Amino acid sequence: MNLITELQERNLLQDIMPGTEEQLMKEMTSAYIGFDPTADSLHVGNLVPITLLMRLQRAGHKPYALVGGATGMIGDPSGKSQERNLLDMDSILHNCDSIRRQLEKFIDFNSSVPNSAVMVNNYDWFKNFSFLDFIRDVGKHISVNYMMAKDSVKNRLETGMSFTEFTYQLIQGYDFYHLNKTQNVLLQVGGADQWGNIVTGTELIRRKGGNDAFAFTCKLITKSDGSKFGKSESGNVWLDRERTSPYQFYQFWLKLTDADAAKMALVFSFKPVDEIKAMIAEHELAPHQRKLQKMLAEEMTIMVHSEEDLSFAKQASEILFSQSSVEALRSLNEKQLLEVMDGVPQVTGMKGSLTDGADLISFLAESGVFPSKGEAKKMLQNGGVSINKEKVTALDFKLKEDHLLNGKYTLIQKGKKDYTLAIFG
Repeated sequence: MNLITELQERNLLQDIMPGTEEQLMKEMTSAYIGFDPTADSLHVGNLVPITLLMRLQRAGHKPYALVGGATGMIGDPSGKSQERNLLDMDSILHNCDSIRRQLEKFIDFNSSVPNSAVMVNNYDWFKNFSFLDFIRDVGKHISVNYMMAKDSVKNRLETGMSFTEFTYQLIQGYDFYHLNKTQNVLLQVGGADQWGNIVTGTELIRRKGGNDAFAFTCKLITKSDGSKFGKSESGNVWLDRERTSPYQFYQFWLKLTDADAAKMALVFSFKPVDEIKAMIAEHELAPHQRKLQKMLAEEMTIMVHSEEDLSFAKQASEILFSQSSVEALRSLNEKQLLEVMDGVPQVTGMKGSLTDGADLISFLAESGVFPSKGEAKKMLQNGGVSINKEKVTALDFKLKEDHLLNGKYTLIQKGKKDYTLAIFG
């Protein structure tokens, strides 16, 4: 399998050092990718390096995942317009442990196979490395002119950057040198904005007389409108189910534009390139069916979460976007219901008012679901109001405790897809 050719076919490859493709074709090669422990969960944006590690391992190579316990204390200036807030060591170590647990889901750490994955933390080799030793043993090999020429530095000269961030490329470069010397890691992989930091590592290896060193980077993934991929209206789309539920994760992929779905299918799916291109062509003939988005949403939800989570996400999607039954709605527990209703407008009501039945038209107007009783009555007469997915036609309809989901909620629907969640306390 020619990994470089496949990455080119997927429109992923950005820069590559001469000899890299030949090295990967020659023998099993140890390669590493770094992860910045700024949070205790990775997010969708991190799926590019994650899937690169997976592709490396599936192609027979040995992946190293480096969590930056040391570099995380400084902050990578690449692609940043201002300096990051520094984390304390306890937070960084906690984040590193959390990231390791997540990565174990994607790459095989089984030590019984030759290309089993390895997790390393650069804090382990930096914690006893004194500042004086570092500037003597590392700093003298890389000139200030060389460091100033890097885009990550040049782009910050006008706004300014601290000495702390200026040294980042040296520290990352030493990571590559250390792994090259101690673990025979010959290849570093990263995003396009990491090229400057990566080649600092290859230069340090060359000047300190290390082994061969190779590198390639992948394009930074953006949406068709040029904005950063991996964010939703509410912020980052996380891989941790407690931060972003499997249902919300599934919906993120399902809501991709047609142009983004075609692009992301090639980037993230593990289906063969020819099969994906055939699906893209099929999708273009009937884009309203959203086959490409559904394929990608299903594959990524299973990969990050599970088939069981996918099954729930699809069931939950049916509740809001298809003609599902009240039984399906009532089958959700409170946590699942709130996941499905994330982003749905909410109104409140008094639970005590339901004991003898609350007039629906009055509640719809007073809670703000409709601007007036007249509007609510008109929609009701036209068959445009449903309570818990059941159409209401009677003008004297009463809301009762029987209409509460999980003893607290009622789903109000006006028209086809306009929902409001009423919460009774």
